[in-house]
Amino acid sequence: MLFPSIFRENLFDDWADMPLFGGFADIDKKLYGKHAARVMKTDVREADDHYEIIIDLPGFKKDQIGLELENGTLTVSAAKGLDKDENDSNGKLIRQERYAGAMQRSFFVGEQVTEADIHAKFEDGVLSVTFPKKEEKKLPERRQIAIEG
Repeated sequence: MLFPSIFRENLFDDWADMPLFGGFADIDKKLYGKHAARVMKTDVREADDHYEIIIDLPGFKKDQIGLELENGTLTVSAAKGLDKDENDSNGKLIRQERYAGAMQRSFFVGEQVTEADIHAKFEDGVLSVTFPKKEEKKLPERRQIAIEG
């Protein structure tokens, strides 16, 4: 049975979103509704000479994904649009659960890693990013400074 769009999956969903009951939890999660936190699932693997970041991005195309490196931080972003046409050739839209929006996630990869070191591959909704391990710059040893007086 189809219910009007005022009814959600759970009768108490509307109450949980009210400020009185600690709501506003899902305001910034418009891309996939209340499940947006689980969309950009990530695995980070370490090998002997490199790291690999594997991110699930279902429903995205290669041109909707961006990678940016700044000050040793790699930012992965994904954005998609959705036509807001409520009537189509198949009939009237009763409930819409797909959204347009953007999401991003950042990873510190080290200040020695450059854009040329990072290799990304997107296949079957999975983004794989690899980059080599680089040695951190060693800080000088700590030395005591004498205080006069």
